[in-house]
Amino acid sequence: MQRRSVMALGASLSLDPTLGWANARQDPVLQAFTENLPPLNYAEGREAKGFSTELLRMLGQQAGFHLSIEVLPWVRAMQQVQKRPDAILFSLTRTPEREAQFKWVGPISPRRIVLFKLATRQDLGVPNLQRLAGAKIGVVRESATARQMQNDGLDIGQELELALDDTNNLRKLLAGRMEYMAMLDWAAAWQLQQMDLPYSTLQAVLDYDVDKSYWFGLNPRSDDTLVRRLQAALDSVRRDGRYERLRQRYFR
Repeated sequence: MQRRSVMALGASLSLDPTLGWANARQDPVLQAFTENLPPLNYAEGREAKGFSTELLRMLGQQAGFHLSIEVLPWVRAMQQVQKRPDAILFSLTRTPEREAQFKWVGPISPRRIVLFKLATRQDLGVPNLQRLAGAKIGVVRESATARQMQNDGLDIGQELELALDDTNNLRKLLAGRMEYMAMLDWAAAWQLQQMDLPYSTLQAVLDYDVDKSYWFGLNPRSDDTLVRRLQAALDSVRRDGRYERLRQRYFR
């Protein structure tokens, strides 16, 4: 199959769902939406970057479709995908409550959520869920972690402090506005690096959620042929080593 260039951000052409994926006469356009969750996915100027972003572009070249990728706040990204039958959301935690809300391609990568505190806060001990009652914990609004913490009995406005992204949560923690924050271990390292702070600024105090993975989630009205082609492309780049070479660039 001839290689085709990936479309720039903001392309407006979309696949007419009434035509069906297999019957499209030209390479279709997949509208992809993501959030600032570096190093998986993030915006640098007007360009979407990150491990998952590059992986999706790789799959597009493999499967023969064009991409339009937009980085938005997580809630808006989810809303956009819910509106469009040709849309994909990433990087998305696959949970039982979300299972029927998307068609799934993946997994993209493991997901390890850790509870951090400032290393200088010697007054804070090593917590468990029961000892977190009354503590201020930073989480990203509408994230799988926020929902899981609510299921574990922590309340928004009491224990849970909501923010649009990890950067805001880290800034709040550094400013002393909360005791803890929940974040991916490698995302915490990336955020500290951007602020020219050593990793020793933070101390991991609790492995909160370490048994899930990130996936690509497609609108449930997406053509099943598209889903199969994406999964086949992902399986192919895993087998031939391209996935591992890309992973090593981001997660050393």
